[in-house]
Amino acid sequence: QVHLVESGGGLVQAGDSLRLSCAASGDTICISAMGWYRQAPGKERELVAVNDSGSAMYADSAKGRFTISRDNAKNTLYLQMNSLKPEDKAVYYCNAVCDMADHWGQGTQVTVSS
Repeated sequence: QVHLVESGGGLVQAGDSLRLSCAASGDTICISAMGWYRQAPGKERELVAVNDSGSAMYADSAKGRFTISRDNAKNTLYLQMNSLKPEDKAVYYCNAVCDMADHWGQGTQVTVSS
């Protein structure tokens, strides 16, 4: 079993930056890919960025503004978000794939004021 805890969300102004963190614990040796997803009110959860064996993939909305990184020694995943926009407001969830099963954190709220 994998346990994920996100942190780093908050209320910022448009143009500001935030760094989200996701600490993984438990059976972390089985984790292959890790990623960030987000869910805005009234919308479905969507992919933001994924790190799989060192390779990163981004949603179009995140390209050029967000950077995903992973510290395997600390079992921690990061999402550096720059130039935040009001439309980035959402609950951000950390995801880890372990033995082909998805594991999710509880989410962290990001609010961007215009």
